[in-house]
Amino acid sequence: MFSKKMGQKKKEKSKRRGASQWAVAWRRFKRNKAGIFGLIIVMTVFFVGIFGSFFAPYPARPDPGAYAPFYEIPPQVRKPPSWLDPEEPNNFKYFFGTTPIGTDVFSDVIHGTKYTVYVGLLVTAITMALAIAVGAIAGFYGRWVDNILMRISEVFLVFPSLLLILVFVRIFTVSIGEPFWTVPLINIQIPTGLTIVILILAFFNWASNARMIRGEFLRIRELEFIEAERALGASNIRIIFRHILPNLLSSIIVVSSLTIAYAILLEAAVSFLGFGDVNAITWGQILQENFSEMRIVWWAEIFPGIVILLTVFGFNLLGDGLSDAMNPRLRD
Repeated sequence: MFSKKMGQKKKEKSKRRGASQWAVAWRRFKRNKAGIFGLIIVMTVFFVGIFGSFFAPYPARPDPGAYAPFYEIPPQVRKPPSWLDPEEPNNFKYFFGTTPIGTDVFSDVIHGTKYTVYVGLLVTAITMALAIAVGAIAGFYGRWVDNILMRISEVFLVFPSLLLILVFVRIFTVSIGEPFWTVPLINIQIPTGLTIVILILAFFNWASNARMIRGEFLRIRELEFIEAERALGASNIRIIFRHILPNLLSSIIVVSSLTIAYAILLEAAVSFLGFGDVNAITWGQILQENFSEMRIVWWAEIFPGIVILLTVFGFNLLGDGLSDAMNPRLRD
């Protein structure tokens, strides 16, 4: 019996040694309760963003006929949160109350989730693409290329980014013609103003990630296996894309999850300050619309704010969990 147990332990150890980096990271991540909780929040946000329109109590704005019944005054405007409609006890609605113009806050939050997902993913994709390009070139080639690119990134880090974002958003959004772009073939409408906001957010937030990637490139390019590849005649492009970037993938995933949270929070701040796209009902736009009557319709501010807090909190927990799981210095 003792020999069998020893043999099983040896097999388990050999399996752990032979496991891939991703299998080891997933095993570590599953033991991180905070990371799992963050993953549940993130998956819920993505699910609501994709399928929310199918179970939202009321249609999305700015459909002209979507809220026609709500504009009847009274009783639909400024209604506090209620699990049951007082006039129809078997009808569940107004979970988050209604706004001063009579729209359902719960429906607005659900429909705004798709714009939150759109902002987070697109800002992160553009930001990381710029950061990887600049960081890879600066870190791999070094010398005067590194000096020029890092001085440019320092310019973006030194200037007050939020102030510049607000200025450029106002400049570019005032000249918008059509509020939505229609994608051919698939017939999907993309909000013009929100897309411009996304591009500006990404343009002003790549520098810090680029410096991180540049530092990792400086470290990895001096390792022995990179020197061996050079000795074998591998081209710079092959070394960058086949050997260095794959070793940075775990760090890029962690940084991307945190960047999504930052992008969501930054877009909410821009919209709350009145510089967002009025045609896209984002969570920040909901806060901005109802801020003037916050003392009366406090629920229209509290519930979207809680949703933003939970979403950003979930992405941060996920990022911390991924960071711990993918850290090679931690023992399994």
